[in-house]
Amino acid sequence: MKWQIKSGIILIALALMGSAAFSVWSVYAENGRLTEKNAALNQSLSAQIALHNQQQARLKHLAEQDAQRLQELTYAKSEIDRLHSAALVHPERVYIKANCPAAATPAAPGMADAAGARPTDAAIRNYWLLRERIATTEQMIRGLQDYIQTQCQ
Repeated sequence: MKWQIKSGIILIALALMGSAAFSVWSVYAENGRLTEKNAALNQSLSAQIALHNQQQARLKHLAEQDAQRLQELTYAKSEIDRLHSAALVHPERVYIKANCPAAATPAAPGMADAAGARPTDAAIRNYWLLRERIATTEQMIRGLQDYIQTQCQ
């Protein structure tokens, strides 16, 4: 009887050891699966971090280009304003290259044309407006060209 009790205890101990071994093996297998999954996630995270860093560098470069174009545009507009102010103060110093057609009938002798050729007020306003728009458009085109050259390659 003692032998049967001992053999029963041995069988229970073996069953417990087998169960423990199976548990250890399943935990080990789960650990291996989770380790692989962790490695894949770490690789994905590293790729996302690299992509994020690249995009941050691109955004920084675009911001620098934008600031440069804005500075150039501001300078161009201030130069136009300076020239416009100077033209208002000294209109006699503004020279416009123009060709005037010859009159079909000659002027009466002794009658001189006392008034010099001057553009109309509307033409002068349009001239300054067009200069400002040209400067703005030029900076926009340069900015787009820079964007295409640096970002669309």
